[in-house]
Amino acid sequence: MDKRTQIFGAALKLFVEFGFHGTPTSKIAQEAGVANGTLFHYFPTKDDLIIALFKDSKGKMNNYIADNSVIENSLKGILKGQYLSALYWAMDNKLEFRFIEQFKTSPYLTKIVSEEMEKHLNPLIEMLQKGIIDKIIKDLPIDLLLTIISSQVYGLNNYLVNNDFSKAKQHQIISDTFELLWEMISVNANIA
Repeated sequence: MDKRTQIFGAALKLFVEFGFHGTPTSKIAQEAGVANGTLFHYFPTKDDLIIALFKDSKGKMNNYIADNSVIENSLKGILKGQYLSALYWAMDNKLEFRFIEQFKTSPYLTKIVSEEMEKHLNPLIEMLQKGIIDKIIKDLPIDLLLTIISSQVYGLNNYLVNNDFSKAKQHQIISDTFELLWEMISVNANIA
């Protein structure tokens, strides 16, 4: 394992456990088994480390969703594939998903260039806009629809993490809750 990967692993564990402000870089270096100077060679500031770790984790999640979403021709099928993939990834990558959630509710989010965030959201935004035009998705503001969807994903993840369900039960709950989400955002839940 290279030093950058060691630093990411240690930082991920400590940030999730102690928070951004409760985790000094010296503790990260110690946990990673590297010298402080080595950490600062890769990441000049703790902010740089936090942002790089977010981009890395979010990139892994986005790649997983892109590679594992079952693409169907219907809007409902595409959204369901993305929803299931996001939550399956979250279940298999608990620390990284928790870190992403922690980052998204922190002031660090404002340090990410909006164009970078938009590039990840644009395909979903375009799908929702087309769904509204085609009268499949309720005519609600896009930022509200995104909030509803992300709140569902983060809330369900927390529910699953805090309960001891079998993998099969987790997958059933994830599938069932997509149907609840679809009923909430679709004009007619029976339309795909």
